[in-house]
Amino acid sequence: MTPSTDGVLLTFALTAIAALVLLVTRWRWNPFLALTLTSLLMGGGAVLLGVVPAATTMAWTFLGVMETFQSGLGKTLGSVAPLVILGAILGRVLAESGGATVLARRFTRFFGKANAGWCIIALAITVGLSTWFAVGLYLLLPILISLTRETGRPFLTLAIPMLAFLSVMHGLMPPHPGPVIAVAALQADTGKVLLWALLIGIPTAALAGPFFARIAVQRVKPAPPERSSDESLPPVLPSFGITLLTILLPVLLMLGSTLVELLHAQASLLGRCITGVGHPVAAMFIGVLFSLWSLGLHCGRDLASLMRSVEQSGASVGMMLLIVGAGGGFGRVLTESGVARVLGGLAAEAHLPILIYAWLAAAFIRVATGSATVAITVAAELIAPLITPGSLVNRELLVLAIGFGSLFLSHLNDGGFWIVKESLGLTVCETLQTWTITETIIGIAGLLLTLLANILLAS
Repeated sequence: MTPSTDGVLLTFALTAIAALVLLVTRWRWNPFLALTLTSLLMGGGAVLLGVVPAATTMAWTFLGVMETFQSGLGKTLGSVAPLVILGAILGRVLAESGGATVLARRFTRFFGKANAGWCIIALAITVGLSTWFAVGLYLLLPILISLTRETGRPFLTLAIPMLAFLSVMHGLMPPHPGPVIAVAALQADTGKVLLWALLIGIPTAALAGPFFARIAVQRVKPAPPERSSDESLPPVLPSFGITLLTILLPVLLMLGSTLVELLHAQASLLGRCITGVGHPVAAMFIGVLFSLWSLGLHCGRDLASLMRSVEQSGASVGMMLLIVGAGGGFGRVLTESGVARVLGGLAAEAHLPILIYAWLAAAFIRVATGSATVAITVAAELIAPLITPGSLVNRELLVLAIGFGSLFLSHLNDGGFWIVKESLGLTVCETLQTWTITETIIGIAGLLLTLLANILLAS
């Protein structure tokens, strides 16, 4: 294709993304329908240009565009759907068992009221390891309110650190859907991603959370929401130890698999067993089965009620899975139409390191669509073809760069923006001054630390 054709192709891509933004934000379209339509618009433009997709030797037809979209959707769901559903089940069982309250009480006693900030951070990391951002926020909100009133500290000095650490856990840590998508697309090692996410994500969240909170409370001073009651807690609560083990079990299994690989022990029988149960789907499935006993049957719940919770968990993520899949389909259409090749050429001409390019791609999609998961999905699809066999790029750090880009600048087109606003009782302006800035700091600081880690590894 000629340079002029490449320019037209990029124009089509920008038009499709602009249409996506308008459909979702201004006209309030369902994101799945908006992603499907914009994929057709992008593909239609490529058909008019006579684009030959990378997977074929013939120019695209409109039927081919739909098949490409369907292929991208199916590939994304194939790698993500089991983990998303299992994560939803685990989060729901944790919520209904009262396990979050158990963790809060023990952490509060351990740290003391004077160290309430450390308490909320520890809770956010623990709960955020296996639950989505919104689930973790709802679980910890009653604890946050209680700690605020008991300690007399400004509300935001506890709320912002909680949000920062929950956000980092959601954006970087498998088995959350975004990181899982990036790991699968870039063929990265899940256990190594977990390790790097902890090493880089925690300092990043500390900068965007506790440090920024000290500045934010000087300008924004909201009253905490009303205290929630504990009337919905079950009569028998799980113990602290078994609750903590339930949350950490999938993570420990995945880290065990990585340890076997680092020790080059995959050939032994024990190594094969640990590697098998350390597969993300196997680890999450084992964690869910254990939670049904540890947080359910062991605490007096009957199997029928647990199965109802399982069914409700699956139903609650149905539309979200369709949106994630459509994001994968949109990303595949962009890739097959040659947008990834053109952007890769521009990045090469600008001599952009691939980590920075990956971050910029994810940040652009994030700001445009408001969805961190869609940003990761599309960015990973764009970046994956640029990684050639034998490439020296660190795939795990590349996953983190995309993850940090997907957290950059949450604003009014992000569902998380409105969840934070309503949950914390903030105005739109207060949410922009707190949550939006927190996410922006996470995005930029995370990129800088990721680049630093890459330099240290290369030296």
